[in-house]
Amino acid sequence: MRPGEVETLLALGPAERLEPLTEMAREALNNGIDEVNREKLVTALVSVVQNGAGNALARMHAGEVLGRLGDPRLRTPDSDDYWAEFDVDGHRIVVGKHLVTTAEVNAFFAGDGYQNEAYWSESGKHWRDTRRTMWPDLAAEPDSGPLVIPNQPAVGLTWFEAEAYAASQNGRLLTLDERLFVMRGDANRPYPWGQPFGYGNANTAEEALGKPSAVGLFVGDCTPEGVYDLAGNVAEWTVDQADDEVIIHPGSWNQPSMSAWAKARALVPRKTRSADLGFRIAKDV
Repeated sequence: MRPGEVETLLALGPAERLEPLTEMAREALNNGIDEVNREKLVTALVSVVQNGAGNALARMHAGEVLGRLGDPRLRTPDSDDYWAEFDVDGHRIVVGKHLVTTAEVNAFFAGDGYQNEAYWSESGKHWRDTRRTMWPDLAAEPDSGPLVIPNQPAVGLTWFEAEAYAASQNGRLLTLDERLFVMRGDANRPYPWGQPFGYGNANTAEEALGKPSAVGLFVGDCTPEGVYDLAGNVAEWTVDQADDEVIIHPGSWNQPSMSAWAKARALVPRKTRSADLGFRIAKDV
């Protein structure tokens, strides 16, 4: 990178500088970059991502590069600003503002995630102890590269693995009613932004991105409390079950807008692994 190169791009409008910044950051990752220039690029990329500038595909690429450089927007559950607080029928809970990210589950499984018995329910232990292929094995496969970028939602986890991660953070998965309230609010919104569904508000099949995007990339898919990606990006596990299946909210990059509706539902087996299925966590307070 030449001196002043980032500053020159910052003189452009957010949409005009989005793709040049992304390409500059990609080249810097490939060729090496010092800390000063890395911070300049990260700050510049965050500004355009949070602005919602440019088309969705260009923002997705910017989000991917930002994830590889190090996304300062990310928090961990031990940070207060990881959470948004709600009163659901007189019960106070906090809910993750973002879907659980690949960075979070990588750290979990690199530690004692599979070994610590305290994290696993009895059904989870049975699943864990009778399987040979675990999430890190799948994440390490070459084809998984576009799906395991640090600032993207963690996908491909079974319900048992998601439940164990939540327990490791002294949390749990959301109930259907909790998730519905978070998405709709007191105003009973059909989508986090209100209505109609519109265009460009959420990462659903209509955007044709073909994969998850960085969390919070679709700035319209956000509640007034700052909870992102409730309508799209990836579907979400919940705690609610019907027989041996779990009820999920299906809104994702792989599903049409009908699945983004707040009351949309689908049933999947607990052992399901899918590139369009993730989760977020909650805590009782």
